[in-house]
Amino acid sequence: MTVPASVSRFLDEADRRLAHRPKLQRLFRNCFPNTLETTTKPLEDGTTFVFTGDIPAMWLRDSTEQVRHYLLLAKDDEELQRLLSGLIARQMFYLTIDPYTNAFNETPSDAHYRASDDCGLNPWMWERKYELDSLCFPVQLLYSYWQETGRVDAFTDTCYRALTSIVNVMITEQRHMERSPYRFVRDTDKETETLQNDGRGLPVNYTGMTWSGFRPSDDACLFGYNIPNNMFAVVVLGHIRTIARDIYKDKRLAERAEKLRREIDFGIRAYGIVNHPAYGRIYAYETDGFGNYCLMDDAGTPGLVSIPYIGYAGPDDPVYRNTRRFALSGDNPYYFQGTHARGIGSPHTPKGYVWHMALSMQALTSDDDDEIRELIDMLANTDADTGYMHEGFHPDDPAVFTRPWFAWSNSLFAALIVKAMERGLV
Repeated sequence: MTVPASVSRFLDEADRRLAHRPKLQRLFRNCFPNTLETTTKPLEDGTTFVFTGDIPAMWLRDSTEQVRHYLLLAKDDEELQRLLSGLIARQMFYLTIDPYTNAFNETPSDAHYRASDDCGLNPWMWERKYELDSLCFPVQLLYSYWQETGRVDAFTDTCYRALTSIVNVMITEQRHMERSPYRFVRDTDKETETLQNDGRGLPVNYTGMTWSGFRPSDDACLFGYNIPNNMFAVVVLGHIRTIARDIYKDKRLAERAEKLRREIDFGIRAYGIVNHPAYGRIYAYETDGFGNYCLMDDAGTPGLVSIPYIGYAGPDDPVYRNTRRFALSGDNPYYFQGTHARGIGSPHTPKGYVWHMALSMQALTSDDDDEIRELIDMLANTDADTGYMHEGFHPDDPAVFTRPWFAWSNSLFAALIVKAMERGLV
């Protein structure tokens, strides 16, 4: 599609500011508009379909992150407002179809990633992995669009039903084993692609937190209470409370969201913090409420490094700082390093691969100018001369990588360079 005028002007300004660094200039010129140029489709009903890149489906999570960096330009650009409000409308429509689905088709085409998945697929669903963050990201986009533009056109009846459904599902999944209708079984040898216990997941105890079947990487949770996802839920439930009160004048929905927000936050503080012998008090990545937990971080957002990015705690929070030191060390089983890069990877990609998104997120959440500069150089030097970011890559040979067309990774890198330009670091 045609790039809106505000984006074209911003790119011209960035060309001037990055002229002394030709490779970075090229990367930014490619990555900043990539979502608009290649994965954005305005539909006849006024909504906007944003697919993820090399997969023709729209993820609720990815589509939000693919456009988030355009919000700073939206206030005075009506074309960009139409695209963003159209995406919000499409996300809210999907949530009213099924809040347990992570990725949807443009039409009810009955196309599926795995048609054999035992999970209650319908023709709209590309994949039905329940990921708590998929409920959070659309609310974050809705709230940010409102705050940035002052416009209230996104607050429709469909939006109201979607927000109500989000709260209902999170409450149900506080007692997953007793009340949830959700299950997911995939016929595969890969443990991260299916849920144990006949599709229900391993047993969990009540904690106040809310359960998730899968992580932001689309891998199965080991233990059902994913801490970064629950932190994100705390943030967006605050947004729902405000929207319910100020826009919809629904006191009951506001009170339900606030009660749930407090319960989840209590659960994080009571069950989600571990005393580590080397790092002190750190956040676990997942727990089950029975005393079991896993200590790790994954490249997908939300992760533990991204806690300031999602708005749960600031970069100076002492538990976050301890957690960050752990996550960016060899004690994190998914932290890898080689001759060209070091950073966080994921069980979703081959062992040893570092993710560009993880490097961008590390820099976006850093308050250390030297660290930010080093990470920008690392990102620029590991694009395999393609001019774009990828998913995972081999840190000894960046020419070996996954997903040559991955718009979310391009958008997150672009957001980092915007931050660096604002701080005078590039």
